[in-house]
Amino acid sequence: MNKRIRKKTDPRFSKKQQIVMRWWKDDKYKHHDAILCDGSVRSGKTTAMSQSFLMWAMESFNGQNFGICGKTLITLRRNVIDPLVSFAKSLRMNVDIKVSKNYFDVKSGARKNRFYLFGGKDESAAALIQGITLAGVLIDEAALLPRSFIEQSFARCSVSGSKLWLNCNPEGEFHWLKREWIDKREEKNLLYLHFTLDDNPSLSQSIKRRYHRLYSGVFYERFVLGKWVSAEGLVYPMFDKARHTFALPPENITRFAVSCDYGTVNPTSIGLWGESGGVWLRLKEYYFDSRREGCRRTDEEHYTALEQLCEGADVERIIVDPSASSFIECIKRHKRFTVTTAKNDVLAGIGRVSDALAAGKIKISCTCLDTIREFALYRWDGNGKDAPLKENDHAMDDIRYFVSEYLTDKEDSFFVMALDR
Repeated sequence: MNKRIRKKTDPRFSKKQQIVMRWWKDDKYKHHDAILCDGSVRSGKTTAMSQSFLMWAMESFNGQNFGICGKTLITLRRNVIDPLVSFAKSLRMNVDIKVSKNYFDVKSGARKNRFYLFGGKDESAAALIQGITLAGVLIDEAALLPRSFIEQSFARCSVSGSKLWLNCNPEGEFHWLKREWIDKREEKNLLYLHFTLDDNPSLSQSIKRRYHRLYSGVFYERFVLGKWVSAEGLVYPMFDKARHTFALPPENITRFAVSCDYGTVNPTSIGLWGESGGVWLRLKEYYFDSRREGCRRTDEEHYTALEQLCEGADVERIIVDPSASSFIECIKRHKRFTVTTAKNDVLAGIGRVSDALAAGKIKISCTCLDTIREFALYRWDGNGKDAPLKENDHAMDDIRYFVSEYLTDKEDSFFVMALDR
């Protein structure tokens, strides 16, 4: 077993990746109870960690259970499990995957271990991992998972010799994972390694330059520089009127959709979108600010404005702020439009909009003056919170709803299963 693993270890790994690959059997590092790798996106930490986790499990244990955890099962399978299964087969290990039961068995020689998959999407996910005894756990995207879920998974690792494995991209400087684990790594007996793009030898210089161009603001500092920094300044510093606005829409618009952020005292913002050549264009907007206008409008009045906005467009659906129950009912009552309740994960949505702007996937008509104004004013709270100020955010919210619905891969919910106790 040992010889086979040593022969298969890829010599093209960087120095930090090599440490990850062998830390559990290296006299310099093996006394640690856990390893945490953070840093830039695409810095090679996930690949090295998942392969090392598998080799450690198969060399150190027989007949044990292990946990592999991620934000959702879709991202976990795509980013970790599929490459890991291929790696196991390259080592001539037998892999038996039980897709419907969310585990796979790995057999190498006389040894056989089971690897359960868990999604830790929200606080309720902590209950999913209770009751199982694990010999080790690998947590991908740890900074995105609830603290209760991660700490519950740690509590499950009660087998003698068990170890904890975590990787993540940085979040804010006050994130609990940084304060309680990275900053207290000696107290936690944690091996901490920080990765940059240069620690992934498979990335070409042109690809590295692309990542430097792709992000800006707080996302650049976190995802490219790998820093734990608090959000401050403009939420969308990458928004450029010269690049992201247009005067005249193209004629070949093939699809239409509408997004809506509803307010009574606060403004109501509604945008009509059209797709052309893979780019979504905000063609027109309806923006009603009761304070600015000196009066309020009823649901029916807002609905009349919605119909006027959509005149001549075959709209697929209206994506509406989930808190706007009365306006949703009003739209349904008229039986003209299909209504979808918006996803309201603020930080994830801001990341999606940032990606869409950077990739040129959304553009704004020059006539959408309130949208353009909000892009110039929408700012982070700046008080150590990863949250935008609740000001100048109404068009920003409806754009976030739209992008989260139309420009995001659909993800499944976390996985539920019964475990023998």
